[in-house]
Amino acid sequence: MLKGHPKGLIVAFFANMGERFGFYTMMAILVLFLQVKFGLSEEQAGSYYSSFYFGIYALALIGGIVADSTNKYKLVIFAGILIMLAGYILMSIPGLTLTLTLISLFIIAFGNGMFKGNLQAVVGQLYDDPKYTKLRDSAFMVFYMGINVGAFFAPFAATGVRNWWLKTNGFLHDGSLPALCHQFIDGKMTDTTQFQTLAQKASISGQVGDLGQFAQTYLDVFARGYNYAFGIAAGAMVLSLLVYVFFQKHLPNKEKVAASQKVKIENGPQNFALALVAAFAAFSILYYGLNVLLDITLAVSLFVAFATWIILSANKEEKPKVMALIMVFIVVIFFWMSFHQNGLTLTFFARDYIAKEVGPFTNLFFGPWSIISVFGALAGLFVALGKNKSRNERLIGLALFLGGSMLAYYYVNSYQPENAIAPEIFQSFNPLFIVFLTPFVMSVFAWLNKKDIEPSTPKKIGFGMIIAAVAFMTILVASLNMVSPHTLNGAAVPDSSRVTPYWLINGYLIFTIAELFLSPMGLSFVSKVAPPRFQGLMQGGWLLATAVGNKLLVVGSFFWSRIDLWMLWSIFIICCLLSAAFMFSMLKKLERVTK
Repeated sequence: MLKGHPKGLIVAFFANMGERFGFYTMMAILVLFLQVKFGLSEEQAGSYYSSFYFGIYALALIGGIVADSTNKYKLVIFAGILIMLAGYILMSIPGLTLTLTLISLFIIAFGNGMFKGNLQAVVGQLYDDPKYTKLRDSAFMVFYMGINVGAFFAPFAATGVRNWWLKTNGFLHDGSLPALCHQFIDGKMTDTTQFQTLAQKASISGQVGDLGQFAQTYLDVFARGYNYAFGIAAGAMVLSLLVYVFFQKHLPNKEKVAASQKVKIENGPQNFALALVAAFAAFSILYYGLNVLLDITLAVSLFVAFATWIILSANKEEKPKVMALIMVFIVVIFFWMSFHQNGLTLTFFARDYIAKEVGPFTNLFFGPWSIISVFGALAGLFVALGKNKSRNERLIGLALFLGGSMLAYYYVNSYQPENAIAPEIFQSFNPLFIVFLTPFVMSVFAWLNKKDIEPSTPKKIGFGMIIAAVAFMTILVASLNMVSPHTLNGAAVPDSSRVTPYWLINGYLIFTIAELFLSPMGLSFVSKVAPPRFQGLMQGGWLLATAVGNKLLVVGSFFWSRIDLWMLWSIFIICCLLSAAFMFSMLKKLERVTK
């Protein structure tokens, strides 16, 4: 898979993997932490979550502008890693107020803005060399795997640390309890029967005398466990830093190239003004907690300002490419608005509507090593039965299949008849599927390429939007006849409205296929089409479009407690299908600029 690629791709892969492990450790638990620690509603927590996600990507504009203006991409990436590390360290400190927590999140978002887009731009620069150009799409698929290897282990790390701390203090995890604890403390609970029952089940001793004391202690221990999980994220950032420091020599140095070619830096004042606007919008939306409509207006206005400015700055030769990229960015907004519900409404769905306990076989998919054994066995079977495999490759595949199967059998027999699962773990399925399916999807695209029938990058993006709509249709079917949140009046969801985890797992499987058709292809499209003097800035534009989509995540949390679940998922289905139609309507124009 890495045959023929430059060494710099491996460096970017591992530097990105460490950073993404830290990032997804946080994203697996952030919205839940905000609710546990500060007693926020789904709408309030969702607003902060979407604002942080907006800042993560909007501030990439600043990183792109600084890197493009100085050509010091590698130095800007290094600064970003250090800034993120400081933010994660702050988040790991127990007892921070909401204000300090939001400031810490902004620091992480700012550092990520320095890091993310510029690392992607540097990967693109590796493939500006004519001998590597044809490998660009596959390079971004490999790079994307680095993101998802780290993201797979992140939820398990976060959940493991939190559950360890709960157990150390005599408690078991129950995702329904924190909201009930806050209700009791705030004097909003009229009937304590359900709370008493769940509290006794969550207490290892089985005895709960003072419900008030239990509620306060349980919340404190729960929140502190999340703080320690943020500390794991900080540790991952240290590893990413070390990889980057020691091996960044294999990455291209555009500063030297620019000096030898005497590249002129243009639009400095305009770049600086745009950077200030991005920083102001990101900080205001996150810190001041503006209302939903104003938040969205600010986010969309920033994107419109960026699009207008970049179009006016482009010359006659650059303008068609810039316009094509802007149109793709518009589609990207609605994809990420839908896809990143995984950390928000789909996490609420996992917490409130998926069975809390599962049998031994299903529990295979909720432990990091047991699930690796299952997928290892499947990968081995695929290799053993695959075409054009050597005898040694088939033997290795057979050994992997047998070893994985034996491990899976061992795990099944070691589990209890009923095993508790945590809602955060569902976020590990997407990165796992990415890692497992990427080689398969790459081989399919390679086969289509040999037949000269491989879809163009814009066409793949359009197909990705349709597949995303199918994923939400799966969740919609699972939600039919469920008790919706707005009918519960603060009570926990009854077991009769909880369904098997396979509904959500299959939903994530389909989402993953959609993502492979869209996200790495989009990154490749930007690096291929962006005019040379706008490379970092157009990567920042891709991330700004992602930022706007992430701010629109709040649509999900806003409607969570207002409409039926099937109606909520229908919003995203419609958005995905309309975006696909828009993409296909522009297909010829988009394909023309890539030639």
